Amino acid sequence: MAAAESARDDEEGHPRRWSILVALCAALLVIVMDNTVVNVAIPAIGQAFDASTAGLQAVIDAYVVVFAGLLVAAGVASDRYGHRRTVLVGLVVFGLASVAALAAWSVWWLIAMRAVMGVGAALIMPATLAVLVHAFPTGERPKAFAVWAAVASVAMAVGPVAGGALVAAWSWGGVFLINIPIVAVALVGIARLVPNFRDDNARRLDIGGAALVTVGMVALTTAIITLGETGAGSPLVPVAASIALVALGVFGWRQYHAAAPMVDFTLYRDRAFAGASAAAALLTLGTGSVLFVLLQYLQLVRGHTALQAGLAIIPLALGTVAGSTVGSRAPARIGARRSIMLGFAVTASGFVVLATLTPASSYVTVAIGLVLAGSGTGFSSPATYSTVLGAVPQSRAGMGSALNDTHQQLGTALGVAILGSLLAVVYRAGLPGSIPEDAGRSLAASLAYSSTDTDKAALAEAARTAFTEAQTVTLLTAAGCALAGATIAAFVLHPDNLQANSTAAEKEDQTSGQ
Repeated sequence: MAAAESARDDEEGHPRRWSILVALCAALLVIVMDNTVVNVAIPAIGQAFDASTAGLQAVIDAYVVVFAGLLVAAGVASDRYGHRRTVLVGLVVFGLASVAALAAWSVWWLIAMRAVMGVGAALIMPATLAVLVHAFPTGERPKAFAVWAAVASVAMAVGPVAGGALVAAWSWGGVFLINIPIVAVALVGIARLVPNFRDDNARRLDIGGAALVTVGMVALTTAIITLGETGAGSPLVPVAASIALVALGVFGWRQYHAAAPMVDFTLYRDRAFAGASAAAALLTLGTGSVLFVLLQYLQLVRGHTALQAGLAIIPLALGTVAGSTVGSRAPARIGARRSIMLGFAVTASGFVVLATLTPASSYVTVAIGLVLAGSGTGFSSPATYSTVLGAVPQSRAGMGSALNDTHQQLGTALGVAILGSLLAVVYRAGLPGSIPEDAGRSLAASLAYSSTDTDKAALAEAARTAFTEAQTVTLLTAAGCALAGATIAAFVLHPDNLQANSTAAEKEDQTSGQ
């Protein structure tokens, strides 16, 4: 798009910008919900294909890791070929892969289709944020980002609820069937409403670099998960770690020496971009493991069904919406840095509340912890997005949004790997010595072992207690990650300009009153 038109849009905004936001949120809804909706279907998938635990883990990980690994390349493609075109291609890929997943005849075909869905999601995600940067004027972007963040968080929280209902109605295939109508609606809306913003001077795609960073991330998460499962004695740990080190090292070297790198590392010299990105990555490192832990607690410790467990997560979505609503105005009133620090601190307090859970705890404790965690995350999101993307030249909006998404997706993937491994290690250490090693690999395995003999009922209770103790350690670590993010924001981001913020808030109030 021409520079003059971009400048005009930055001052006035696109006339259909709020309709554009709705269409983009439909695309965002389906790719974010897919992060959690499949988790509830895992038992049904295991029964349908007689899949091993490793195979079921691969069903989940194939999507997230490919998604995260290709985000930067997708951001470059978005800048180069146009944001609308990239979103449309991503939706088509995602939709076709969902249809193919419905026809899966083996768990390996399902894993492959989940990876292809990750390709589609990677094409969609950075382009949605880049369109918002172009379509909304600077003053309205925090509101747009707040809506975007609220939809993303609600989709993440609604995933378990939708998954439980869909599995009950259509077995495991329901979690893929639901994607098709949402993709169709998003395709029509985006094709009709969204201009094809693009950068005529965008960098060239580096397919080799994209492959290297994806392989490196897959190897890194594999090494971490294996370390937590089998310990350092497994030969897979050093092999996977070496592959990750080499692949990511070569990727960095290629980007540093390339005439037109896919990743502009000079962006990290900006305190706002680097500080807010690091803070966001640390927060998602903690939040990425919370649903993973809590859904096991609710189903295996509290005895909820999949649908009941999904419904129990709703306070997280409610808190996120409420926090995003307030957080959209917070940067103009108290400054972006204070907004990030306060939001992260509230999220950490939610994790601390959840860390107090025991097998006999009231659901009220779960709800309070989830509301606090969601409110803090929602409150800080608009300030975080505005700070990161505000430090990126508009012509590199696709790259900037892709890097922002990569930081958070990688934080989520590593959160599940690292904190999930911590959960497993502490859980096994707390089990009675009479439980065999195979039965101690997970709480589900321990409960299955204890159910084989009525005299082993006490072992089931001991296993549930060991899990909640491990959960406490894990969630306190998650709280520490959130507080570390707040600390980075405090010391790295520039101090807030309260006078400028006050003026902006007054203008916003005058505009709202008209």
